[in-house]
Amino acid sequence: MKQIFNGVFQEGRKLYTLNSSPGVQLFDEELLVIEGKEYRSWSPLRSKLAAAIVKGLPQLPISKSSRILYLGAAHGYTPSFVSDIASGGIVFCIDPAPRVVRDLVFASEKRKNILPLLADANHPEAYYNLTGAVDIVYQDVAQKNQIEIFVRNCGLFLKPGGFGLLALKARSIDVLQQPQGIFLAAKKELEKKFTVVDYRLLSPLQKDHAFFVCAKP
Repeated sequence: MKQIFNGVFQEGRKLYTLNSSPGVQLFDEELLVIEGKEYRSWSPLRSKLAAAIVKGLPQLPISKSSRILYLGAAHGYTPSFVSDIASGGIVFCIDPAPRVVRDLVFASEKRKNILPLLADANHPEAYYNLTGAVDIVYQDVAQKNQIEIFVRNCGLFLKPGGFGLLALKARSIDVLQQPQGIFLAAKKELEKKFTVVDYRLLSPLQKDHAFFVCAKP
């Protein structure tokens, strides 16, 4: 098992994280035990972050102790792997859907560093006093104003020198325009506020998606 980033491992073509809840299988993922350590298989077909890593992401700025604001946590698949990577930190998981947050609550019972919050990322003032400043803002929100949401949340929560990780879905912004044009326009918009450290396309693993790593000055 080869470690490629903090908390992220590779065996052949497969990605893994070290299971912070040994013996617990959250999403029917493969569990692999090597030399007494248990690893969870992480699919790039279900996670934009895993897809970005497979597509050659040069750095992953999540440390073991990172405080992370995760916007668009959904049922918790990617957040659960992020919680493995930041096993000594905390992952604040924001989602506006009650059914989804209920699933996140179940996951948080197995992962003490996952904190589900029923909230809309369009209204960060609703959770402003609950999270405090964070090291990482991660966003996977399929809405037309994805960039606006990302910039506002990073402005409110992200520490100077922190990183914003954005999974951008082109078809949610404009179904008629070519995704490449949307991505390039998004990059220019992000460069007004951040240093765009990395930008890469996620197709074919995640169709019509791009992934941005942004550093806050």
